[in-house]
Amino acid sequence: MKVVTFGEIMLRLAPNGYERFFQTDQMQATFGGGEANVAVSLANYGVDSVYVTKLPAHAIGQAAINSLRTFGVDTSKITRGGERVGIYYLEKGASQRGSVCIYDRKHSAIQEASRDDFNWDDIFDGADWFHFTGITPALGENLVEICREACMAAKQRNIKISCDLNYRGKLWTREQARAAMTELCQYVDVCIANEEDAKDVFGIEAQNTDITGGKLNYEGYKSVAKQLADRFGFEKVAITLRTSLSANDNDWAGMLYDGQEYAFSKTYHLHIVDRVGGGDSFGGGLIYSLLSGKSTQDAIEFAVAASALKHSIEGDFNRVTVAEVEKLAGGDGSGRVQR
Repeated sequence: MKVVTFGEIMLRLAPNGYERFFQTDQMQATFGGGEANVAVSLANYGVDSVYVTKLPAHAIGQAAINSLRTFGVDTSKITRGGERVGIYYLEKGASQRGSVCIYDRKHSAIQEASRDDFNWDDIFDGADWFHFTGITPALGENLVEICREACMAAKQRNIKISCDLNYRGKLWTREQARAAMTELCQYVDVCIANEEDAKDVFGIEAQNTDITGGKLNYEGYKSVAKQLADRFGFEKVAITLRTSLSANDNDWAGMLYDGQEYAFSKTYHLHIVDRVGGGDSFGGGLIYSLLSGKSTQDAIEFAVAASALKHSIEGDFNRVTVAEVEKLAGGDGSGRVQR
């Protein structure tokens, strides 16, 4: 199994623990980004994982590449050039204080990339799956065009394509997102979304749901999934279902629609260490499950369990194995010491 992911990896700067920005003069420096996080998850599961982006040929760009190589991600298709690595600042929330994310990513190497930077014939050689998110085309019209070329090249090779809608209001408007994603989604086989993405991007909303009030109507998401599948011809639609009780405590589940069956996972009560990358770990778990031939029910159970474990791990990357995910998916969520 060989999966190619494409997007932006950023430098993450975060205060220690739950401190506010510049409460002290120290910040933790790590790397992360939607598609990079998926690539790491898949590499941890033993999948041949290839990550594609553009990074500067300086020490910070190399550090980003080295962070991926640590997990066995293939970085040989990364283009070198440009001036900047994008940065995001993360202040982790606690109790009733929500997390804060501030982007400093304008003029990053990938944002200023051109179509000539990527040889998709070479990149997709031997690939079985291609994954991107709605964050990547949100970086600019040039990235919309690059994503379109990548999708067309993948389709020509009968490579499965997945996309996490991942709407980011700080990067583009709903109108811009709808125009670009309506075009790109015609190539997508597996669509991944959360409670808000379908509404923000396509105006498709679950009825009788109050996200901020902690009330999700699971039946309403059946309609959301079916409307998405009917509109774009998706083979499968996966939706993560987060009930946010506080910044630290969430209920977490998911649904997978395969055109006939609606499969809901069990619900996990999470006491969160770090939620950034939770959706990406869901995507990585789902891709692995589908490539492995798991049933619809088993696939959503694996994806949600993988993501539940990510919420217990600092940083963007999900540092878990298949055995650990299957143990949780199988019902062992006790958290007891393993001796």
